[in-house]
Amino acid sequence: MSLERTLAQAMAAAQGGDAAAYRGLLRGCQPVIAAQARAQGLTGEAVDDVIQETLITLHAARRTYDPARPFLPWLRAIARRRAVDALRRQGRRPREVHDPLAYEAFPDLAPAPGDALAARERAAGLKAAVAALPAGQREAVEHLAYQERSLEEAAALTGRSKGALKVNFHRALKGLRARFGGREDGDA
Repeated sequence: MSLERTLAQAMAAAQGGDAAAYRGLLRGCQPVIAAQARAQGLTGEAVDDVIQETLITLHAARRTYDPARPFLPWLRAIARRRAVDALRRQGRRPREVHDPLAYEAFPDLAPAPGDALAARERAAGLKAAVAALPAGQREAVEHLAYQERSLEEAAALTGRSKGALKVNFHRALKGLRARFGGREDGDA
């Protein structure tokens, strides 16, 4: 008998109240769920978590299964959704680094003693470059970047339209990038 047929019959029996069939169904679903989780890129404990969460969802949604339809696609859809949930959770949590070479691969981001002077020099250079911009561009940078005002606030204070502020801000950034050697959006 095929796996599809075995699980579909066990689900139909479980929906009818057969506890032994339900236990067999849950055992039979585990390898299918694990395969789906691995296919989504999960490993180790994450696969076990997806199995548990899928079985809980299957239990909660067992009344929604239609015995006239195939069981495995229904199960795999639930498992796929739980695997995606697990992937989202993994992406939100910072991962701990266990690789001793990782410390050598990523430089220490703490400032070196001479960095404060270099940062002050860069800030002074940027301030001079912004001061040299045409008035409209300088005003846009001061309000939108330095003072972090919204377009609405900057428009109200300057008497310029939001569109004019956007254009001036974009032109100012383009000029500053050119001055400091940054690449434009289309450059590779």
